[in-house]
Amino acid sequence: MVRIVGNTRPVRLADIAKAAGVSHGTASNVFSRPEIVREEVRERVKAAAEAMGYAGPDPKGRLLRAGKVNAIGVATTEPLSYFFDDPFARVMMSGISEACDATGAGIALVSAGNEEKLAWNIQSALVDGFILFCIEGGSRLVELTLERKLPFVALELGFEDDRVSAIGVDNVAGARLAARHLAELGHRRFAVLSLQFADDRTGLVSREQIEAAVYTGTRDRLVGYFETLSGFGIDTAKVPVYETENDEASTKAGLETIFALPEPPTAILAMSDRIAMIAIEWLAARGIAVPRDVSIVGFDGVPDAALCEPPLTTVAQPIAEIGRRAARRILDFDGAVRRETLDVELVVRASSGPPPAA
Repeated sequence: MVRIVGNTRPVRLADIAKAAGVSHGTASNVFSRPEIVREEVRERVKAAAEAMGYAGPDPKGRLLRAGKVNAIGVATTEPLSYFFDDPFARVMMSGISEACDATGAGIALVSAGNEEKLAWNIQSALVDGFILFCIEGGSRLVELTLERKLPFVALELGFEDDRVSAIGVDNVAGARLAARHLAELGHRRFAVLSLQFADDRTGLVSREQIEAAVYTGTRDRLVGYFETLSGFGIDTAKVPVYETENDEASTKAGLETIFALPEPPTAILAMSDRIAMIAIEWLAARGIAVPRDVSIVGFDGVPDAALCEPPLTTVAQPIAEIGRRAARRILDFDGAVRRETLDVELVVRASSGPPPAA
């Protein structure tokens, strides 16, 4: 007869074994290796489990004992909506997913945007390692990940720490390509719509703020722009740089500011394709034609950039390949810390052309 255990605590496998009159090991085998247990014993153990409301062993315990859970954690300092809203993040996730699909591994999205939940989210994630988005400025995220003693890869080369594996692109070289393209077309009045140099700040930035940048990827792109423009005799001190949050509200605020200047630009260097595509829509709504009146070059190479009107000239980085390589670093982790730089290319489309006639 099966005896029902009181409900003062969760039912454990040991309770099932006792109720069914078998050893703990036999009860465990019924759920994990049923083929080695006699049918009569299997039925008796299953009947006890059903009567006591026991669904089976917690898979977390089995996975942790095995030392591998076959899943990757993808962590960000942004809200979880970032993975779905941002075109760059969507392409990156497709590369990560492709590598995971090839091995049957799972993906856990971990948001570190809420400071109060940061430690818990990282420490409790049941994963074999982490891929870290938006790593710069997220030193707390790095430290917590290191505490887990699991492998992790940063999707940004700018974080200077010899404990951190990273995969990224040469932001200076990519920015030089964009600036040279526009300068060779004849543009001399430029503006930059940038990503953030520091947290919780938007607006026109001073040279002091640029030099004190927390996000080195943003700073490196500006360095590449300005080095090239200076080579064409352009006074970069007169080039307005508007810091955005890579979203619609701050980008539109930047455009309002830039085009209210006495000499608005004929060329815009946008540090992301998302910013560039928002700018194209804003300009079109005001009757400012791209590229007849203003040329725009983005940075990223997301698929959406080829579909906007006009199609966007951009500095394309191998986003999906970065994701695939990062995932494989975790899945095939060999204990080494590696930093890898991938090439970028300028993709010229219809959003860039010569400046309007005087």
